[in-house]
Amino acid sequence: MSNTQVLMPQMGESIAEGTIVTWLKAPGDWVEKDEPLFEISTDKVDAEIPAPASGYLIETLFGAGETVEVNKVVAHIGAEKGGAAPAAAPKAPEAPKAAPVLAAPSTVSAEASVEELRRQRSSPLVRKMAQEHKVDIQQLHGTGVSGRVTKSDLKAYLDKPKPAVTAKPSLNGEKFKYQAAASDRLEPFTPMRASIAEHMVISRDTSVHVTTVFEIDMTRVVKLRARHKPDYATRGVNLTYMPFIMKAVVEGLRSHPILNSSIVDNQVAYKSQINLGMAVALDWGLLVPVIKHADELSLLGMSRQISDLAERARTKKLAPDEVSGGTFTVTNPGGFGSLFGTPIINQPQVAILGVGTLAKRPVVTEDDAIAIRHMMYLALSFDHRVIDGATADRFMAGIKAFLQDFPEGLL
Repeated sequence: MSNTQVLMPQMGESIAEGTIVTWLKAPGDWVEKDEPLFEISTDKVDAEIPAPASGYLIETLFGAGETVEVNKVVAHIGAEKGGAAPAAAPKAPEAPKAAPVLAAPSTVSAEASVEELRRQRSSPLVRKMAQEHKVDIQQLHGTGVSGRVTKSDLKAYLDKPKPAVTAKPSLNGEKFKYQAAASDRLEPFTPMRASIAEHMVISRDTSVHVTTVFEIDMTRVVKLRARHKPDYATRGVNLTYMPFIMKAVVEGLRSHPILNSSIVDNQVAYKSQINLGMAVALDWGLLVPVIKHADELSLLGMSRQISDLAERARTKKLAPDEVSGGTFTVTNPGGFGSLFGTPIINQPQVAILGVGTLAKRPVVTEDDAIAIRHMMYLALSFDHRVIDGATADRFMAGIKAFLQDFPEGLL
């Protein structure tokens, strides 16, 4: 058996690099084909990467914590324990690189803006250098993969003569900067946490967030679930409340396609598919696996998808295409007891639905009686650039009506 190269995989179409979290095998260990070899973290997903072939792990070329460009060799697997790794092919001489310059301001779409920022996200080392030198890395044109700023790009920019400027007084200065005490424990962001932080800032800077909250009487859904849960269990499915909510969302998006859209160059791009992202809270961060073609699924099929994707998100078994392509996102903080929140839109989408906790509350009925009902708050955050308040409220009113009179025939 010839030696096999192990490559950094591309975990999604917009992913240009991955950070090695840990090696699951050490040099000299035998590894079976498709056995987990190392764990990576990217902008979109944490995943265990399987070995491409059986053999001995001859060497690893990068250590834990190092960020590597996609399709770059990170290790070698061979037939013999002490086998030599193949020699690297000689590189052709590179043409001199022009020094990066500040990007000229331009008018671009929100979706393109997010994609551009994602491409320019660089390695932790480059971002740390940029922070130390107070350089906005998003304003540099890079020469790396997909236009990403490299260490050489940043150094070239720093070495360029800068025109003299008059410093403007800072409104806050150092007033609110926290000074770490000696007893504090400082823990660097994980790649996933850094990605989440970056995406949240981008989203708040991109969309005009508005949130509307509706109270839903879930009593009928509660009764339907209790009635059909044993039957679903015989088919290996745990029937939860989320499939009911997802079905209501699908109906709402069919009636109000503007909520299943994105902004492209001052135009609205209406999506031809309904792909529902569902936020899954993990001990180490947050992932949003996507239920593709959600409008084609029965309630049973929806239940299977939700359970399967959530479990594989927690065990780091998701494939790249299972965390991309979402057109609308549902997040469920209610599972932790939250009444409701104001979720941040998952770019480049234009809306996100937050699900509150389900609780019994006294309710005044239409005939002025007081009854105990199962109630839930649903909160919709939407981009006010394309969605008016009236449209958002009609969407929510439709979801409310659908859930309160959920068709039993769908079960």
